[in-house]
Amino acid sequence: MKPSAFRYERVENVAHALERLDHAQAQGLDARIMAGGQSLIPMMNFRVVKPDLIIDISRLLELDFIRPCPAGGLLVGALSRHIVMEQSALVASHFPVIPETIQHVAHLAIRNMGTIGGSLAHADPAAEWPMLARLLDATLVVASVRGERRIAADDFFVAILTTALARDEMLLHVELPALPPGSGSAFEEFARRPGDYALAAVGARLTAQNGKVKQARVALMGVGDTPLRSAPAEAVLVDQDWSEDLLARAVRAGCAALTPRHDLNASADYRRHLAEVLMEQTLRTAWRRATQAPL
Repeated sequence: MKPSAFRYERVENVAHALERLDHAQAQGLDARIMAGGQSLIPMMNFRVVKPDLIIDISRLLELDFIRPCPAGGLLVGALSRHIVMEQSALVASHFPVIPETIQHVAHLAIRNMGTIGGSLAHADPAAEWPMLARLLDATLVVASVRGERRIAADDFFVAILTTALARDEMLLHVELPALPPGSGSAFEEFARRPGDYALAAVGARLTAQNGKVKQARVALMGVGDTPLRSAPAEAVLVDQDWSEDLLARAVRAGCAALTPRHDLNASADYRRHLAEVLMEQTLRTAWRRATQAPL
């Protein structure tokens, strides 16, 4: 397959990219940002999307960075590659669940080229970065010629392949707040083969204090139209003494209301079963890591 005809422009800075987006919007053109191209190009080749204009931002070094935030946590540019996030010692020291998760992203060639901004803006419900954004309570900073705005990850993902980004906006960077002391995280996914899209996956972050679950965040992917937060599981866990009974109740609560899609890859019941197994594993591992973490 080949894409339909389109115009291509490579921009040299963010301001230029925003100007081109604004101009395209005013002209009624469908303009798409291309970073690593690992999602956009296949969609163009299959003519799922038929953009009039491709704006290539792959050379914008101003968006390719990872740096600590003054208040803790990390600030990550939208052009940061998967492989850099997987191998960065700075990322691993702040958020060890990120490299643990990123090793599951597709194949090495895709991790070398793909960017976190592209993955987040693409919003595939079976992709790892959207789920990580919800798990880690990320804030996504986007911009247009009208200025910048901040969007919480919980509000960013609207539907399958749909985000809160306006047509003239692009993602600049992601803010990841520091984890509380005594926190432990874990991630598990199930795919038929390494590199395949996950049939289901679960990430968890627990904060321990005196044997109790002080804070809990549980996120899922592959079992809904967007990455999900499991408020029922979190409600069961918070302010409770850890036990196997608590774990079992949290898993039941977290998966009872799931309504996964039935498709050629898996039935809805099978995806729900996978979510239950993976949630149990991630919560148990997250708690073990939380109780071993320095306070």
